[in-house]
Amino acid sequence: MRIVSLCPSLTELVFDLDRGGDLVGVTRFCIHPADGVAAVENVGGTKDPRTERIIELAPDLVLLNEEENRIEDAEALRAAEIPCHVSFPRTVADTAVMVRSIGAAIHASAEAERIALDIETREQRVRAAARGRRLVRFAYLIWREPIMVAAADTFVDALLGLTGGENVFSAREERYPTVTAEELTLADPAGVLLSTEPFPFQDRHADELSELTGLPRDRFRFVDGELLSWHGSRTPRGIDYAESVIADLRRVTEDLG
Repeated sequence: MRIVSLCPSLTELVFDLDRGGDLVGVTRFCIHPADGVAAVENVGGTKDPRTERIIELAPDLVLLNEEENRIEDAEALRAAEIPCHVSFPRTVADTAVMVRSIGAAIHASAEAERIALDIETREQRVRAAARGRRLVRFAYLIWREPIMVAAADTFVDALLGLTGGENVFSAREERYPTVTAEELTLADPAGVLLSTEPFPFQDRHADELSELTGLPRDRFRFVDGELLSWHGSRTPRGIDYAESVIADLRRVTEDLG
């Protein structure tokens, strides 16, 4: 089977389903596993794939994500009679469904079932552990200028919410709204989570945001954006990581009384 993946997390999933040898095209943002993707042709970016080259590669299937990829590229591929699998998981449960669906599509159902069951088992465990606990208020920043956050109906929001987090910007209509420093101050989250992607937040940015908002510097925490936003075979680890992030914030807030 010949597969093209236009989403980094889906590329990683294909390798973890033991079908990496079937990949004939990936994006320049597909970085895991490094040794595996290095041997596969780069067909452009997630937003600007070289569709003509993809068509030339004559794949049996192209994997896309509705959020990462553009509808016009999917339409161009379908117009060329290239089969496409488009997914858009917004929750952990959606991710298990997606893993099974892709596993079936690339003839790797047994391994997909193992990953999906792992996701569901960990989801049940952390949901039960969080039940009855006080919610921990957080803001999750994905961009610096302007300040952008993950709001409701995003995978990040659902994952952190599963483990007892409460997104202070969950009421926003946009999924990734822009907020001001003043709005962040007024929201008064227990923790401001600075993601490593898509914007690579560093210490100086946390210092800057603390000064702009007046929020204590120790409320700003760096978090692994891949573990919290890549849906697929990384999700089992992401569930445990999300639990540890919220547990850490909870301990701090409880210590402060």
